[in-house]
Amino acid sequence: MSQVIWDGLFVGSFYALVALGYSMVYGVIKLLNFAHGDIYMIGAFVAYFILGSLVGAPTGISLAILLAVMIATMAITGTMGVVIERIAYRPLRGGPRLTVLITAVGVSFTLEYAVSFFISADPKVFPAQFQLTGQAMSVLGARVTVPQLVLMAVAAVLMILLQRYVMHSRDGRAMRAVALDPQATKLMGVNVDAIISRTFFIGSALAGAAGVMAGAYYGKIDFLMGFILGLKAFTAAVIGGIGSLYGAMLGGLVLGLLESFATWQLGGMWRDVVAFAILILFLSFKPTGILGGRVVERM
Repeated sequence: MSQVIWDGLFVGSFYALVALGYSMVYGVIKLLNFAHGDIYMIGAFVAYFILGSLVGAPTGISLAILLAVMIATMAITGTMGVVIERIAYRPLRGGPRLTVLITAVGVSFTLEYAVSFFISADPKVFPAQFQLTGQAMSVLGARVTVPQLVLMAVAAVLMILLQRYVMHSRDGRAMRAVALDPQATKLMGVNVDAIISRTFFIGSALAGAAGVMAGAYYGKIDFLMGFILGLKAFTAAVIGGIGSLYGAMLGGLVLGLLESFATWQLGGMWRDVVAFAILILFLSFKPTGILGGRVVERM
């Protein structure tokens, strides 16, 4: 049981990082950015090429190399998120939400098959995997490795920094104001377009960081790796309460635990079935999620 819980928390930390981007974008402009999971995939490929370009790349990635590659990848994927928002979403901001939603799906397929066409449809082996010295530990009967602990700590630090930024900075207050009432915020002199672009940058950067960690830990990446994970991150955001940062974090961990228990009881083939069945149940009976609240639509 301890191993099941630990495995669920570890996988859930990846879900939580990607789900944060979903919740931030939805909370600010009420957009379900279904291309967000593919930013996670792009992040893995960016790290793949950065590591592959290193002269004499080691067989194991040290923590310093991992953090340096992660920072560079976050800058690239964050910029890509801003470009996508500027080209694909901003011209449609005043249009019907269904139009924007369909555009998001189109952007998702564009990113996936652009990578397939220009790079390869074949899975890629990461140039080096994340390794640290130290034996696996037994904690309450669960096998815990040092790389797992480090990656979870990195994910936790990113979440804490995001929470501090959103709740205790000037830009964070502007984001919350835009989420509450964009028209009134614009009348108060806030550059709403800049705040929305910043939201896309941060969310996409976090997705890119998750892609780097997944590639470095699991060692294999492909152009479709963001599709299922993006849907699961959306599921995590719905479980926690889409639009809520704390809800995204909680939803990611809850989904990871539920998947881990499903794998233990039913087998790995039922893991995705259980995840999406939970999404249907939440959408049917508690669409606001665990921490989400009802929102009154302003006309």
